[in-house]
Amino acid sequence: MRESEERFRLVANSAPVMIWTSGLDDGCDYANQRCIEFTGKSEEVLMGNGWAEGIHPDDRQRSMDAYIRAFDSRQPFAVDYRLRRYDGEYRWVVDSGVPRFVHDGSFAGYIGSAIDISERKQAEEALATVSQRLIDAQDKERRRIARELHDDINQRLALLAIELEQLQNTPSEFHSRVQQLGKQLTDISNDVQSLSHELHSPKLDYLGTAAAIRGFCSELAKKHGVTIDFREESTPKHLPKEVALCLFRVAQEALHNALKHSAVRHFAVEVSSTAERVQLVVRDAGAAFDVEEAKSRSGLGLVSMQERLNMLRGQFSVESRPGEGTQIVASVPLIAEDEGSSAGWKGAKAHSAGFT
Repeated sequence: MRESEERFRLVANSAPVMIWTSGLDDGCDYANQRCIEFTGKSEEVLMGNGWAEGIHPDDRQRSMDAYIRAFDSRQPFAVDYRLRRYDGEYRWVVDSGVPRFVHDGSFAGYIGSAIDISERKQAEEALATVSQRLIDAQDKERRRIARELHDDINQRLALLAIELEQLQNTPSEFHSRVQQLGKQLTDISNDVQSLSHELHSPKLDYLGTAAAIRGFCSELAKKHGVTIDFREESTPKHLPKEVALCLFRVAQEALHNALKHSAVRHFAVEVSSTAERVQLVVRDAGAAFDVEEAKSRSGLGLVSMQERLNMLRGQFSVESRPGEGTQIVASVPLIAEDEGSSAGWKGAKAHSAGFT
């Protein structure tokens, strides 16, 4: 046993990661040399719950709760938190632990390791910032094009249609031709207005998320001759701007994909919320597809939907089965899960309601 313990300590102290063990009372009873070097604390100070003193105050309770839950249920765990280095700088680490058992199967505590992942975190944040900027730039350009289509081109076409209508006192053949031209111009005007709303719906700004999605469903159904059942339940009129725009874009992308690939003419869209989250569901009973394969190639837009929800710490799922069709679910928290979240809103008041 002494040889085994000495061998373990030799290996652990030579490892480039922090290694620790805990006993039956969930307190630390061993910390390797890397733990001592990283924290600048002696092994004695790190014993028991002493190691937790170096965790950032904002992360301490969360990480301790994760550890205690795993310890009580004898389950593996992994948690990210900021740990104070010897020079006072807080570094992100991922701490993983597994239960250990002796030869007779009795529980003996935990063994775990912690790895500095600060560079990875910084890279993820930089990538998230770039992705958000790209999405913001895209939305800004859409708004600009929408204003030009609606305020300039659409108005000019409407004026031309009115002028053609005024040519009523003409010979019958000419009158018939003018009517045809007027109808064509009216159709163009309607198409431009529809395109304008797809680029950026004014209803989203003035009437709220549910009204904007309902309006989009109505316009899309009329344009393509399909049926889109829309249901809304207890959704606040004014959601945080980021949430509203995200759900509207996901609804647009999901319905366009369904129209293109499902081979059916009937769809369902549901928007619902609780005090904590707002959820969008788009369903069809059409042809199924391989979700992973679709994500790996361009065209279906699943990656862009996932990216939008990632920006808001939301959840995104796609289920597609033969004979059952496809269901897309997008869920976004109305209150940022932590202060470091890129979605730094404080939330909007939502009526409490279940969603089935």
